[in-house]
Amino acid sequence: MALDRFFRRRRPQQQGGADMPDLWTQCPKCKEGLYNRDLETTAFVCHKCGHHIRLDAAQRVQVLLDEGSFTQLSGRVQPTDALNFQDTESYPERLKRAQKKTGRPDAILTGTGAILGVPVTLAVMDFAFSGGSMGSVVGEEIARAAEHAARHGTPLVIVTASGGARMQESALSLMQMAKTTVALEGLTERGLPYVSLLTDPTTGGVTASFATIADVIVAEPGALIGFAGPRVIQQTIRQSLPDGFQRAEFLLSHGMVDAVVDRREQREYLASLLGLLTRREVSA
Repeated sequence: MALDRFFRRRRPQQQGGADMPDLWTQCPKCKEGLYNRDLETTAFVCHKCGHHIRLDAAQRVQVLLDEGSFTQLSGRVQPTDALNFQDTESYPERLKRAQKKTGRPDAILTGTGAILGVPVTLAVMDFAFSGGSMGSVVGEEIARAAEHAARHGTPLVIVTASGGARMQESALSLMQMAKTTVALEGLTERGLPYVSLLTDPTTGGVTASFATIADVIVAEPGALIGFAGPRVIQQTIRQSLPDGFQRAEFLLSHGMVDAVVDRREQREYLASLLGLLTRREVSA
């Protein structure tokens, strides 16, 4: 059989009709075919063009924390439809679909762990869950993570990936901007560092609140970071925007983030930073 015909064949299916796990991922930027096992060794960064492929929350934990160190804190709080919100479908129906897709109750995963031996409290937003939108559960879990870090004397790292506030929760979602900001003050009072890692995309109310008030703000290369989208801004001010506007490198050059760090170097960078700020020894 010719090779081209072989690769055009339909993927085999497991019993019950479920597709076999994909072996390859196509880079969204350069379209290179990437073997998934190789991607794991490069922290899901394209070896050809350096594009940082979006991660779900579990993958982010795998990339950042020492193996076997993660203990989950989140998952006990469930979202509710307090406003009986209905658009093309009901909010509970949207929640059920997102929960089935991601296997978690909402767009956040929090827990404790270590980065090269440095103990941390970690919160990771999951863009796969309704675009990482911030609802009441996200705000509550971040507040609880901040309180846990303050209580146990560990630094807090929050990894953001969000389209902003969750419209199905309206004002209740916007209230989380204030709630998370107040919760983070407990770390300041105890002299504990808070580091924010902005990934693609970080926008809306998340950018306007806890994502950008950290002691140190780090971003991934090429990450879209802003409040409103570029098209909305351009249509509002009726002016052309500079090349790379709202990308991590542009924000670094204008002093809005402290560093742009390749994902393959983030563990060493964060461990060194947190070790310095907390006077803890970093493992080799």
